[in-house]
Amino acid sequence: MPSVDQAIVHKYGFTAQDASANSLFDEDKLSPTPSSVAATPIPQTSTATHILEYTKTHLPRQTFHHSMRVYHFGISIARQVFPAWNMDQGSPLEETYFLACMLHDIGTTDANMNDTLMSFEFYGAQLALSELEKAGAPKVQAESVAEAIIRHQDIGNAGKVTAMTALIQLATVLDNMGFHPRLVHRETIEDVVKAWPREGWCKCFSDVIRKENGRKPWAHTTKLGEDDFPNGVLNNALMRPYD
Repeated sequence: MPSVDQAIVHKYGFTAQDASANSLFDEDKLSPTPSSVAATPIPQTSTATHILEYTKTHLPRQTFHHSMRVYHFGISIARQVFPAWNMDQGSPLEETYFLACMLHDIGTTDANMNDTLMSFEFYGAQLALSELEKAGAPKVQAESVAEAIIRHQDIGNAGKVTAMTALIQLATVLDNMGFHPRLVHRETIEDVVKAWPREGWCKCFSDVIRKENGRKPWAHTTKLGEDDFPNGVLNNALMRPYD
């Protein structure tokens, strides 16, 4: 079996990381500084622009805003908490993360949820692979995005995940449930929410979870608790002031 090119692995975010957030950082030692939307601009590549326009068309407004918040939170986290990951502006790694953020909930739209009996993350990954091919993304980059989409709700303490998956997990649970609040500065939250308002996201996403679990009682989302997860999203104390 041929060896894996480690430069490609790092370039597109496949570097293995511990699945447990507690193994990635010591929250008591975190001291983030304020970041802003202006300091974490979205990529301007042709692939990123294609996916931006695609998601603007296909995602509900609240889900689109959530995807943008996850991007800005994640870039701040990567640069301040995981500087060794080299999430540099203009890098393929940054672009890959942007693509994953914009597409991670594409499977939750009414049309896509009704189009399959698969869990939304798995179907969403298929849709992402197809659209990224149309956008001209390299195969390895598209696969990194798909892996992150499939596993972005695969929260656990055992095993490994990709760096791309670890980052989108941290940013999504911050926005959805208020977990690990010390990963970003309070002023960062305020600036990101000002640019991309939540508009009742807690109830919106809680309802989406219950809708999928009701239609597909085998859904992967149930792993996080059939009631615990939607209730946790609905009762997100960190983000409640902005909702």
